[in-house]
Amino acid sequence: MYLADRSAPAGAKPAPDRGSVRAAAVAPTVLALGTVSLITDISSEMVTAVLPLYLIAGLGLSPLGFGALDGVYNGVSALVQLTGGHLADRVRNHKLIAGLGYGLSALCKPLLLFAHSLGPISVILTLERTGKGLRTAPRDALISLSTPPELQGRAFGVHRAMDTTGALLGPLAAFLILSVAVDGYDAVFGVSACVAALGVVVLMLFVPSGDGDPRPGPRTRPPRPPRQRTSDDSAAAAERPAPVRLRDALGLLRLPRLRNLAVCAVLLGLTTVSDAFVYLLLQRRTGIGDQWFPLLPLGTAAVFLLLAVPAGALADRIGRRTVFLTGHALLLAGYALLLWAPALPALPYLVLALHGMFYAATDGVLPAAVAATVPAELRATGLALVGTGQALARFGCSLAFGAAWTLWGTGPALAAAAAGLLCCAAVAGFVLRPAAPPLPLPDPNRTGSP
Repeated sequence: MYLADRSAPAGAKPAPDRGSVRAAAVAPTVLALGTVSLITDISSEMVTAVLPLYLIAGLGLSPLGFGALDGVYNGVSALVQLTGGHLADRVRNHKLIAGLGYGLSALCKPLLLFAHSLGPISVILTLERTGKGLRTAPRDALISLSTPPELQGRAFGVHRAMDTTGALLGPLAAFLILSVAVDGYDAVFGVSACVAALGVVVLMLFVPSGDGDPRPGPRTRPPRPPRQRTSDDSAAAAERPAPVRLRDALGLLRLPRLRNLAVCAVLLGLTTVSDAFVYLLLQRRTGIGDQWFPLLPLGTAAVFLLLAVPAGALADRIGRRTVFLTGHALLLAGYALLLWAPALPALPYLVLALHGMFYAATDGVLPAAVAATVPAELRATGLALVGTGQALARFGCSLAFGAAWTLWGTGPALAAAAAGLLCCAAVAGFVLRPAAPPLPLPDPNRTGSP
């Protein structure tokens, strides 16, 4: 089973018993990286929450111009993921590349205090997204390499829950600063810069430099007495892993399981309507006031926060394929409510709950499945390949959905997206089906018929 493959690689030590698994459910590295993501997301979401209003109302940018800037803002992050993943595997230091990404993003926050026109702001935002792209794959690789294979879903669920906590607190912090500060936008940018710097400090101090060994048992060999250098030393040096080359990274797509995961992630991404469009559709469908619109993302994030860890643990227990496809079925149910449900007072809560459940069942489960299919020395590269494909596919869906909304209206556009999602989910269910068990070998001692 591709998304539910929880078997250990050849040569690995046997899995620990259930008691020891529970005791080591979440590695310290996962908690440290979750704390870094929580702090960094507070900083990033503070800026994201006020950026549209700042650019449109403060600097006079048109909505069309903001849409183009937002596309570049997210597209750069997706493309740079490949670079970050390959560099982390090549230098064999995931913390270093992740730290460079976090540091670059933190350096960009105070620069917003001095940029008051579209050109400089575009450059700063592009650099900030470059930092995000650099850190994503190495960070996820650190999580997977520090966690036993049978607990990958839980580990990513814990990290995503802590990350989402930051996404909840960031807009609230920005709202409070704007309500009490005289120069509101500058105050938000300044506080955001300080919070981002704190995240980098936590990364440097509390995230281990090594990638970790999730297997139980001793991690070091007993010391040996010094000996004279012999000809066997050259043979031992030859056994050291060779540097990761770009050709090795591209060769990952020859792995059938990873290729199937990448194809399914792209197909489903092409029919996943972006969050901003979902919130706009919900506002038009239910007549929510403009003053409440900024709180809609908090509804999705709250449900995601509550269910990320249980969904990850469930994926480890019953299979990642089942949970992953169930998440897309929940998203399809949300589309159906937006299309055909009456505008009842409970409709916004139902749609936001389904939207958050979709993210809880997919956002951490997919990288956990990818980590189970990629060798450790290419872990960050494999995660970056699938993550970049999914992000670019969702960006393409946003462009296509915006064009369909303009040409056909909201109802037909969403109906087309729902039909596409249903077809792609069916294809993904077939492609990611469990592998057939091998046929038993004939008994050489058995001759003739019974």
